[in-house]
Amino acid sequence: MTNPPFPSQEYGNDVRVVDIPGKRLLLVGTAHLSQQSRELVARVIAEEQPDAVCVELDQRRYQSLVNRQSWENLDLKQIIRNRQLSLLFANLILASYQKRLGDQTGSPPGAELLQAAESAQELDIPLVLCDRDVRITLRRAWRNTPWLKKGSLLAALLASLFEKTELDETRLAEMRRQDVLSELMQELGEALPNTKRALIDERDLYMAEQIRQAAGERIVAVMGAGHLEGVSRLLGEDHSAELPEITRVAPVSRGWKIAAWAIPVLIVLALVAGGFRHGPEQFNANAIYWVLVNGIPAALGATLAFAHPATVVAAFCGAPITSLSPLIGVGYVCAFVQVMLCPPLVREFEQAHQDISSFSGWWRSRLLRLFLVFFFSSLGSMLGTFLGGWRIFSTLFS
Repeated sequence: MTNPPFPSQEYGNDVRVVDIPGKRLLLVGTAHLSQQSRELVARVIAEEQPDAVCVELDQRRYQSLVNRQSWENLDLKQIIRNRQLSLLFANLILASYQKRLGDQTGSPPGAELLQAAESAQELDIPLVLCDRDVRITLRRAWRNTPWLKKGSLLAALLASLFEKTELDETRLAEMRRQDVLSELMQELGEALPNTKRALIDERDLYMAEQIRQAAGERIVAVMGAGHLEGVSRLLGEDHSAELPEITRVAPVSRGWKIAAWAIPVLIVLALVAGGFRHGPEQFNANAIYWVLVNGIPAALGATLAFAHPATVVAAFCGAPITSLSPLIGVGYVCAFVQVMLCPPLVREFEQAHQDISSFSGWWRSRLLRLFLVFFFSSLGSMLGTFLGGWRIFSTLFS
């Protein structure tokens, strides 16, 4: 029988002790920007000499912490080909926000997790990366968020770029208190229950199973304090059967695929039918209107983003075509052309956390301008598709 988790008398409330059959688990709850958390992690591992150290990291996040210059190997062209710009953008926002807060506390983001990895390496203790792949987490969170809530979620992310939050060790100590964290989790659960399930609850379950399965009788697990309550509660139960479900991203439903193809097919059919009904002159007029009403707003959007002239031309030429195919949008075409002609500079990766928090920085930085090119050209093409489709159907039935 599993004993309920209890605070450590030796290390304080930030460390929970969980006894399960054959194992004693010490869960260290941290604030990711706290120097005190980093010192606590080093102390617990050094004094406990556990059989394994588990950390709230996946392989991708671990490599980015170990190799701070990992952006040098970032292949933006491949990211665009794989249509992963939105994922990169979300990661950039979160990293920028944490970096700015870390500058206030003097502890870089994830320093306590890196400390756990370094302590394990120094003491020759096996390291277990127990968090779910961040790409799966972000995709599941986005897909599980209702359409009406996606806008508010995006607005909250963008607002965080310009937020002037003041943090110090005293404030971070308050954030580690369980009553404060429980209130925050409850508020997130009420506002965006499906999003919280993917960001918090599913990861709690995943980490609990990885910790349970770690080899050895004495395990130290280091995680953000927000996960402490959920993980310690789940450790007493076997949830391994649920892992396959929470580690996959459901494919786009057949209904959405049909709808994505149905709109351009209907527009083409209406264009052709309009030609048969009203003659070739009307067909030519509608076709020219479609090209202009798609190409001009997309090109203006690229121009607004200060894109390279060739990117503006690509926007004008690509929008009328990509609007009729759900396989790729003009935003990705423009982003690819832009990164080929104006690749981001080394220093722009290094100072992205500063540029992203100012309006002028978005246009000054080639890296951030890439996202503006993608967004504004896509927005222009969407507007053109609506206007062009309205014109074609209107003339068909007039």
